[in-house]
Amino acid sequence: EVQLVESGGGLVQAGGSLRLSCAASGFTFADYAIGWFRQAPGKEREGVSCISISDDTYTDGDTHYMGSVKGRFTISRDYAKNAVHLQMNNLKPEDTAVYYCAAGLIYGGSLSEDEYDYWGQGTQVTVSS
Repeated sequence: EVQLVESGGGLVQAGGSLRLSCAASGFTFADYAIGWFRQAPGKEREGVSCISISDDTYTDGDTHYMGSVKGRFTISRDYAKNAVHLQMNNLKPEDTAVYYCAAGLIYGGSLSEDEYDYWGQGTQVTVSS
């Protein structure tokens, strides 16, 4: 059974940090790009960051970020633990959303949710001003 389980969400003040984790199981993790998406109340889901597959398990693949999080968020991949992390620094109230991780057989990665096959249940991130 394919599973993606997010963790690490919570309530933080503006300027603070959180580290989200996505634990994957039930599929060949190394063959899939992993993306982080978010959905704020009343808004459509949007792509935040993604990391592609790599040629070996010692290096990260290509990474992509939406414009508003560049320089603040960092995505990384842990092949030993079948996990992907999203380090979020200097959080802003507009980062408040439910954050989802997703897996897809995508060469090079993508921030388009249509290209992802598997999804987690999400974790809430709330940033207070």
